[in-house]
Amino acid sequence: MNDGPPDERREPPEGREALEEEASGGTLAPSAELEEALREAADAVADPVEARGQPPTRGMRLAEGVKLPSDENRELREELDRLRAEADDARRELGRHEDRFVRLSADFDNFRKRVLREREEAHRYGSENLVKELLGVVDNLDRAVEHARRSEGADFESMLQGIELVQRQLQGALAKHGVTRIDAEGEPFDPTVHEAIAQKEEGTVPGNTVLQVFQPGYRLWDRLLRPARVVVSKPPRGADGGGEGAEG
Repeated sequence: MNDGPPDERREPPEGREALEEEASGGTLAPSAELEEALREAADAVADPVEARGQPPTRGMRLAEGVKLPSDENRELREELDRLRAEADDARRELGRHEDRFVRLSADFDNFRKRVLREREEAHRYGSENLVKELLGVVDNLDRAVEHARRSEGADFESMLQGIELVQRQLQGALAKHGVTRIDAEGEPFDPTVHEAIAQKEEGTVPGNTVLQVFQPGYRLWDRLLRPARVVVSKPPRGADGGGEGAEG
């Protein structure tokens, strides 16, 4: 038997003493800040009732700042749901902008074509009013040339040559701008380019034939500026009746 003094078992320290012993058991001495935090935590654990209503200590503040994994997962799910909702809104907004872009592109293409067409027409027919004014000059030259041809003498011959020269120059200038003359004598009457001012009985040509051009017509490219004013033939009187009598 062991005659020595009985083995006194030391009870494990609790509360503040346990924290101080644990802190002092390391190889390095605890810092003053750590000792203060340990004391505050030990006091709160030793008497939680007294700690109620007291201002939060540093240890309590550190404990409150810790987030559990479940809290982090919930925040991540909420953030993911928010990002998904924003992505759906962005896709819908993108679809609306794409539809608007398609409509605007079609409108712009139509506008561009219309502008090009109007520009071409303005370039092609921009001199229409000027040409109409010059047509009267051409008519007067035509009459002067016709009068000179009916006259006699050397003076009239030289005058005729000068007028014919001016006539050719003016007609050439008009032709450069797309003006063409409609001379329809001997052709069938065409109401789209001819204007009948009189009818004349003529048995040597078919009916509705242009016998005489009183005033020539003109075109500007493919547009009619004015129709040719003409005299149109018609069958002699009694020609149809004689035929009917012969048949009877």
